[in-house]
Amino acid sequence: QVQLVESGGGLVQAGGSLRLSCAASGRTFSNYRMGWFRQAPGKEREFVAGISWSGGNTHYADLVKGRFTISRDSAKNTMYLQMNSMKPEDTAVYHCAASHGIVGVATIPYEYEYWGQGTQVIVSS
Repeated sequence: QVQLVESGGGLVQAGGSLRLSCAASGRTFSNYRMGWFRQAPGKEREFVAGISWSGGNTHYADLVKGRFTISRDSAKNTMYLQMNSMKPEDTAVYHCAASHGIVGVATIPYEYEYWGQGTQVIVSS
């Protein structure tokens, strides 16, 4: 079992930045691929960014490529999402997730076994 807790959400103006954190506890953090997803009201959960178990590979949704950066610190059992040049359409609840797989980056929700409760991000125009 892995427990995930997100933090760092809040209200930011368009063009601003936020950094989300995902603290993991339980099993060995470095054994899992990790990812960020988001869900806006009335919309399905969508992939934002993913990172391999080693941190050597990353993948981003086209909508956030060049603006968001995913990273992980195994010593701190924490994953991050640095969000820059934010837009109102980035408004959503952001969830972190962990996947047992060790190959590459997972981009589909069903590949992830563990989920955090989410943190709200609101970008005002």
